[in-house]
Amino acid sequence: MNTQTVTIRLKNNNTKLTVPMGSTLWDVYQQSGLQMEFGPVSARVNNKVQGLKYCFYNSKDVEFLDLTSPSGMRVYERSLFLVLAKAVEDVFPGGRLIMGAPLCGGHYCELFIGRRVSKDDIKALDHRMREIVEADMNIHRVQCPIEEAIAMFRAKGMESKALLLEEQGNLYTYYYRLGDTIDYFYSCLLGSTGKLKTFELTSLPVPEQGGLSPVQSEEGVGLLLRTPSLSNPNELAPIKPEYKMLDVIREHHRWQNILGVSTVGELNAAVRQGRATELINVSEALQEKKLSAMADEIVARGAKLVLIAGPSSSGKTTTGKRLSILMMACGLHPHTICTDDYFVNRVDTPKDANGEYDFECIEAVDTAFFQKQMTQLLAGEEVELPRYDFPSGERVFEGRKLKIGSNDVIILEGNHALNPLFSQQIREEDKYRIYVSACTTVALDDHNYVPTIDIRLLRRILRDYNYRGYSALETIKRCPSVTAGEGKWITPYQENADATFNSALLFELGVLRTEIMPILEQVSERAPEYSEASRLRKFLRYFRPIPASEVPRTSLLREFMGGSSFNY
Repeated sequence: MNTQTVTIRLKNNNTKLTVPMGSTLWDVYQQSGLQMEFGPVSARVNNKVQGLKYCFYNSKDVEFLDLTSPSGMRVYERSLFLVLAKAVEDVFPGGRLIMGAPLCGGHYCELFIGRRVSKDDIKALDHRMREIVEADMNIHRVQCPIEEAIAMFRAKGMESKALLLEEQGNLYTYYYRLGDTIDYFYSCLLGSTGKLKTFELTSLPVPEQGGLSPVQSEEGVGLLLRTPSLSNPNELAPIKPEYKMLDVIREHHRWQNILGVSTVGELNAAVRQGRATELINVSEALQEKKLSAMADEIVARGAKLVLIAGPSSSGKTTTGKRLSILMMACGLHPHTICTDDYFVNRVDTPKDANGEYDFECIEAVDTAFFQKQMTQLLAGEEVELPRYDFPSGERVFEGRKLKIGSNDVIILEGNHALNPLFSQQIREEDKYRIYVSACTTVALDDHNYVPTIDIRLLRRILRDYNYRGYSALETIKRCPSVTAGEGKWITPYQENADATFNSALLFELGVLRTEIMPILEQVSERAPEYSEASRLRKFLRYFRPIPASEVPRTSLLREFMGGSSFNY
């Protein structure tokens, strides 16, 4: 009897393999001869990420992924989340674990067990996680009718997962089983726990007199699940001081509690009940309240230079424009200056390792000239402001002059605004620094957070498509270099901020779903970027659509979707 076979085109080494029909990705890897030090953990099959238990019944293209790829690292981290969830279920039956976004070099999460959590409790969880890893327990992916999964999660008190699945129109779904623990994750996991060697569960430290202490409230304790470094997966990523960002995240959680919306299931239920307009209005009001407090503080301090920085598509521009209006309401006269106008001439721009102009580095900005002009302005002198002519790559002067008085304030927005080198010659008492980031919106459920990088990527795809003539494919393709630049030049200085502004809106992903889906669908399956476009489409389908017409013209979201009352 002949065994039917399929052909695998292996992108890692540009070879073809013939394997029996029904072979798994792991079977293909073993036959491929590849030696991946940090993998494989998953693979792109026809440019769509799959777990290693994926079976072949047709010929496919395959690219194996390891821990040095962002997609592979996400698989590893999700698998760790499941192990932590099982450890909580085993050690603290009835306890509630909420997984959070990346923070401080790991993942911020909260644990609720009906009492204050001690260091010994955390050690017990870490120990149980290591027992689960050492046992190399199988992680089973189980497919079943969706109503069966909903009933199963509801019976176990996992209401956030039941609500999430209720909104889906699928007849069948899947869940993961680890021993007697069940869970749901929106993408694939490892096949077993044995590869999860590099992690640490610890209390989330904050600066305090006498050393470090865990972030803790009466309701729960903040934990840090440390994960491998992307550059060297044998080591844990270093702990980073991101305590101001933590304050913003915890404040956002309080806002969610006020609205009764902390997960996508709750958001969808609110929209279904006709509360979309209420959520939009309250979310916008909360942002306005935060910006108003910043304006009041700028007035109280007597600051003359407001520096606004943040990663790409965080909403810096609209933040500056809305802040300008609020400062005018305080009796100030704001003047907006763009850091781009202080670029060095293109011939003087440093080049990167590939010989391309590196416009992201701080040396691409004439910081000396900027500081000279700001010092002159703050001393009451008149200066002629430059304009950077991008077509010619040169700084030009067109007679645009500025002189400020006692009620004038300069607002400057740009990538390097919080870098000490950018304004080191300007007096500290004259400066007020703001860091803008889309920190969080709502979680999919208790164990599936919404990455800030995804929110900003979706915003950027929409903006680039609407205003810059770029396709989703082109924007996704540039994402790694943009992210690398942010990690080098922007996020390291976020703790320098006097105030941190969360530009994320609770309702925005429901609005973005309608706007972006047709753009993402234009990415061809033949393109490597299809993998990311497919992931984003799947992610957006969890959200119930919210009409864009409900979004106010002054909303920060209008910076990306259009229809703003501000000029850009």
